[in-house]
Amino acid sequence: QVPLVESGGGLVQAGSSLRLSCATSLRPFSSYPMGWFRQAPGKEREFVAAIYSDGTSTAYADFVKGRFTISRDNAKNTVYLQMNSLKSEDTAVYYCAASPGIWPARTRSAYNYWGQGTQVTVSS
Repeated sequence: QVPLVESGGGLVQAGSSLRLSCATSLRPFSSYPMGWFRQAPGKEREFVAAIYSDGTSTAYADFVKGRFTISRDNAKNTVYLQMNSLKSEDTAVYYCAASPGIWPARTRSAYNYWGQGTQVTVSS
């Protein structure tokens, strides 16, 4: 059973917003730094954002700063990615990932659990 399940993807127009959610069965959820990555067709999977286990620290890729916000609700075992001012270049499969305590967690190697991804398509 996949311990991370993403939802909230879809097809939107440029300038729109989407909120991705990632529900997890990992316990205790509050011990895992969490991250979001994305992979566009023909490209490598790249870091988008990360949040520390207690939510007190976050990290973002330069290309989403000011547009995307990562958050978590440890009571609901869920991490979110609010995406505003979407651009066509944000089109990708978005993956949620859990780190076994590594921080900062900006690289794929820092994570050992991955979801199956949710497609985000932004039309221009």
